[in-house]
Amino acid sequence: MTLTNWAGNTAFQAKDIHHPASIDELRRVVAGSSRVRALGSGHSFNHVADTTGDLVVLDRMPDLVEIDAATSTVRVGARMTYARLAPLLHEAGFALENMASLPHISVAGSVATATHGSGDAVRCLAAAVSAVELVTADGSLLSLSRGDADFPGAVVALGALGVVTSLTLDLVPAFELRQYVREGLTVEALDHFEAIMSSGYSVSLFTDWRDTRVWVKRAEELTDPDWYGTRPADGPRHPLPAMPADSCTQQLGVPGPWFERLPHFRPDHEPSGAGDELQSELLLPRERAVEALRALFAIGERIRPVLHISEVRSIAADDLWLSPFRGRDSVGIHFTWKKDVAGVLPVLELVEETLAPYGALPHWGKLFTRWPACPPDFRDLVGRLDPDGTFANDFTRTLLGD
Repeated sequence: MTLTNWAGNTAFQAKDIHHPASIDELRRVVAGSSRVRALGSGHSFNHVADTTGDLVVLDRMPDLVEIDAATSTVRVGARMTYARLAPLLHEAGFALENMASLPHISVAGSVATATHGSGDAVRCLAAAVSAVELVTADGSLLSLSRGDADFPGAVVALGALGVVTSLTLDLVPAFELRQYVREGLTVEALDHFEAIMSSGYSVSLFTDWRDTRVWVKRAEELTDPDWYGTRPADGPRHPLPAMPADSCTQQLGVPGPWFERLPHFRPDHEPSGAGDELQSELLLPRERAVEALRALFAIGERIRPVLHISEVRSIAADDLWLSPFRGRDSVGIHFTWKKDVAGVLPVLELVEETLAPYGALPHWGKLFTRWPACPPDFRDLVGRLDPDGTFANDFTRTLLGD
């Protein structure tokens, strides 16, 4: 049986697939391989995790969740998903600062690709990492912590430095949120974009570049009946208007714990017809967002035939070398495409061309055709930690210019 990614659009080319059950077994596999990559939950839409050598899947590794209440941190194993981690943290009185749209994804894979949620004041998931442990090319263990010179390059690293075995994450006190859906946001309301996106702890716009809804997640009740010219949804909504909302987290302003409100989707359901889509996302400076959104609305007729839905999110700046949010508060414009590669690619190229003047960078785990320049500090780090290219693949070689 061929191993594929979550969407089924990428078949892995590995000659062997390994499922180590311990750190020592993982170290032996890595040390004995000339080419090796690690696979998380497979929720990437390109070849970032692919290899023609050995593929390591950590699904048989021991579970690891070590909460340190004194330092407000948790150390987790690389196989851990946010869906399994979050309830344990909440039970102990803690929370993660943010979560992605769906909790099914692995912590290590999400961190490695700078995956994110939404919120003007919250950063991508990788920014919560305070320490990382990985197996390097010779099978040895390397630990790096915040403050170490190489740490900002080792967190969002696309698997190019080694196989991550554990991550230590910053925690905050557990909190509650309410989730609201507002309908009928007009293009003219983009004049109030900054106010809209800052009106909750986490805010997302869902649009087909004609009709737009707003997901608002906040602690306080939202009582304005004419909030920015919108109307309240009269029942639960799915981000895809034609889909039932059974898979979605609780809405209609009902208060609940952070991990049951920050994601759009529940962990016990497959989100949005899993496997029947492709995804892209472009990240750009927040101050250019309104210009960029207006430019996309202008080509909406070209986008809609191959689009399921787009999501617009806000992400705070960080200092991680490969992060598309490095040094800049950002807005992410996400495209959930129909599963039609031939139809999507020319439209994706048009979108990339349209957003290029605004400094757009791609999400590392999604489809894109325009490669950003590799930061020299990251290229140097790869050269020092993996000089023989044990963890290299076509994706990283293209990025590094090899």
